[in-house]
Amino acid sequence: MTDADRRDRLAEFAGGQRHIQQAPLFLAWLADMRRLRALGEERGIALEGPDYLEMQLVSMVDAALAAQNAAVAAESMGLGTVYIGGMRNHPEKVAAELGLPANVFCVFGMCVGWPDLAAGEDVKPRLPQSVVLHREQYEGTPDTATVAAYDLRLREFQTEQGMIPADWSAQSVQRVEKLPALMGRHRMREAMANLGFILK
Repeated sequence: MTDADRRDRLAEFAGGQRHIQQAPLFLAWLADMRRLRALGEERGIALEGPDYLEMQLVSMVDAALAAQNAAVAAESMGLGTVYIGGMRNHPEKVAAELGLPANVFCVFGMCVGWPDLAAGEDVKPRLPQSVVLHREQYEGTPDTATVAAYDLRLREFQTEQGMIPADWSAQSVQRVEKLPALMGRHRMREAMANLGFILK
C-alpha cells in the first residue's frame, strides 16, 4: 500500500514505527481463511477444517513463506525489507483499516524500499549457530558462556552503530516478562475470535 494517511495509521497501531511511513511500499501479509470458506459456500459445502488451529497455523506459515520469498526477490533487485510484527499489536484496528472480512488476519507487515547506501550495510550479529541449530535431537539451552559472548558482541555492534547497548539475553527476557511487554498481543486469542476465527 502506498496511501500515506493509511500508513500513518498503521504506523501508529504498530507502536509508532516510522519506517512504515517512510518506505515507498508497505505490504500486509494475511492469514486468509475466508477464501476457503467462500469456496465451500459456493459449492454448498459446510467446512469444518477452517475452525481448527491446524488450518489457522498453516495459513500463518503460508503467509510467512510467501513473505520470505518476496523479501528474497526484493533483495535480489537491490531493495531492502523490514518485517513489522507490530501489526499484531491491534489486530482489530488493522483489520478495520485494511477492510479485512471475517476470517482474515494480518500476521505481519513488510516495508519495502531502497536502502540508504550512505548509512552503510552493517549487519547485526546473529546468534551463534550452536544456539539455534540442533542435530538429531534438541540439545537444550545454550551454555552461559556462549550467551555472554553473544551479548558482548551485540553490545559492541550497538555501540559502533550509535545505539544504546543492551544485552540480547536481557532484552529477550524483558520481551516476555510482563504482559505490557507483549504490547497488546496477550489478547491474541480474543482478537482472533473478534475477527471471526473459531480456534478449536
